[in-house]
Amino acid sequence: MGPSDPPDPPDPAHLAGLLARVPAGWSVAAYDGRRYGVTRSSAAGGRSIGVYAEELGGTDVVSTNVYLTSSGPQLRPCEMPAEKVLAFLAGLEVVDPPSTPA
Repeated sequence: MGPSDPPDPPDPAHLAGLLARVPAGWSVAAYDGRRYGVTRSSAAGGRSIGVYAEELGGTDVVSTNVYLTSSGPQLRPCEMPAEKVLAFLAGLEVVDPPSTPA
């Protein structure tokens, strides 16, 4: 693989497991010693999943869409390397999950 070649796509089961760690809605998560507001949303009957995270009190952002296709999940980071998104999803720890309506 050369320097301009795209990285190998993540293993579908691994990607699904990483997405499952992010609760639907808005929550607070810790990553790399910092706190983030994280939103997970879905569209197209759940076939499109968006994850957007902003560092609380900082400037870092992590954003991606994942499309669940017949050939497996397709990771589409938003203007950042896939490695950054995958590291964030793997390392985040949800500290304040969304509240559930009574």
